[in-house]
Amino acid sequence: MHQVIHILNKELKDYFISPIAYIVISAFLVVTGWFFFSTFFLYNQADMRFFFSLLPITFSFIIPAITMRLFSEELNIGSYEILLTLPVTHRDIIIGKFLASVIFISTALAPTLSYPVFIAFLGDLDLGPVIGGYVGAILLGATYTAIGLFTSSLTRNQIIAFIVSMIICFTLTLIDKMLFFFPRMLLDIIGYMGADFHFKNIARGIIDSRDILYFLSISFISLYCTHIVLKGKE
Repeated sequence: MHQVIHILNKELKDYFISPIAYIVISAFLVVTGWFFFSTFFLYNQADMRFFFSLLPITFSFIIPAITMRLFSEELNIGSYEILLTLPVTHRDIIIGKFLASVIFISTALAPTLSYPVFIAFLGDLDLGPVIGGYVGAILLGATYTAIGLFTSSLTRNQIIAFIVSMIICFTLTLIDKMLFFFPRMLLDIIGYMGADFHFKNIARGIIDSRDILYFLSISFISLYCTHIVLKGKE
């Protein structure tokens, strides 16, 4: 765990000394702020349903931008080989980078906690869906982070890593909206694969073990595939 914490601290430092991190956070807050305040002022709805409903699509673009450099940059400049000469394992590196990205995403989400506070001052706040929405947001963010780590490990080119990760995340977000393209016998399976479907279940304030298992499973599979790819690069 000592090595994991060391890598985590290094990655967090790299995030917060980079102007790109602040650009990404600013873009995220501008977009999500528009989602929230547009429903409040234009449609007179004092709730966070619209904010949470569009969060998976926002994450599908933002998180690949956050994760694209994690392995691609190091593979490109050769620093990953230097990292392996230290007393660390592939597992330490993957977990450290994964946790750093999840913490960074949580930091980007933190200012949006002002939205439910704003609602609470002006009207009745249904706390259950708000708590569920943020729990779902962390699980969804962790899942897309794991996918981003995997795609970043595949290539030295950050742009390719970004595009591939974005395509996978967008597919998982929208696949349950495209069920009419698939045979009837596969609808239940394809529908279960949709990240947006599971996120919305949790965002309603209903914590179901099947939805949590979905996010944990996709995260584990992605991280395990990352481990296999990095082992193959030795």
